[in-house]
Amino acid sequence: MKKYFEVRVNTGEGANEADQVIARLAGLGFDGFVEEDDHVLAYREKTEEDEAWLQNYLEREGILAEAINVLDDKNWNAAWESDYQAVRISDEIMVRAPFHDPVPGIEYDIVIEPRMAFGTAHHETTSQMLNMVAKLAIKGKSVLDMGCGTAVLAILASKMGAGSILAVDNDEWAYQNALDNVHMNGTENIEVVTGDAGLLRNLEFDIIIANINRNILLEDMPAYCSALKTGGKLLMSGFYDDDLTLIRQKAEDLGMKLVGSTVENRWVAAEFGMF
Repeated sequence: MKKYFEVRVNTGEGANEADQVIARLAGLGFDGFVEEDDHVLAYREKTEEDEAWLQNYLEREGILAEAINVLDDKNWNAAWESDYQAVRISDEIMVRAPFHDPVPGIEYDIVIEPRMAFGTAHHETTSQMLNMVAKLAIKGKSVLDMGCGTAVLAILASKMGAGSILAVDNDEWAYQNALDNVHMNGTENIEVVTGDAGLLRNLEFDIIIANINRNILLEDMPAYCSALKTGGKLLMSGFYDDDLTLIRQKAEDLGMKLVGSTVENRWVAAEFGMF
């Protein structure tokens, strides 16, 4: 059975610090994150290393962990699932687990197997992106869901009548979870692949959705713009309100304009257009 490290890092009062901590930990091989009010929980698979080795490794990189735990894969998922609550995004959209009963009258009933992959709709970035996608004229359009996590955004796009959909994530766990969720929702027009923005060469999309983090968005925006058709829409989230100016400037440098944005608990979702 696989085992995983769970690292708890105090992020204090600075929201930007949490974003920076996640970006730094991602560069050190951590691929699962949960944000609390003043802490970040980060996860990576455990191989031969022990807790003392990881503590020293993080300290050398300037990251002080309050606690390091070793979790069993099975127990981790069971604990996560036991705490998972269904989320009603709007009158039209609900995101729930298979063990929740459907709610009558919901047009877009999305079933997600909760396995610690990002995109369970509890985070402000995902819920805002779901609302933003729901407002698009998406029927028959080609869609890219970049950093798809559970593929919840791709699944909504499919249920809204999108044509071809490509869902991409660089994490094997998220990839497997996304495949299961696509099958469970009967949204077989979604192709799920592992990879990064390098896969986008010679591809074109009407709509690109990217809910990742500020640093990766800034790095990959040129690839998104190259893959976006004229008149297309780029929806992005995973950054804070004081990062929007930087994101907007990068988008304008690439020929895009800000169409609109929303903010919830300082997290931003923004829509840009290629005109």
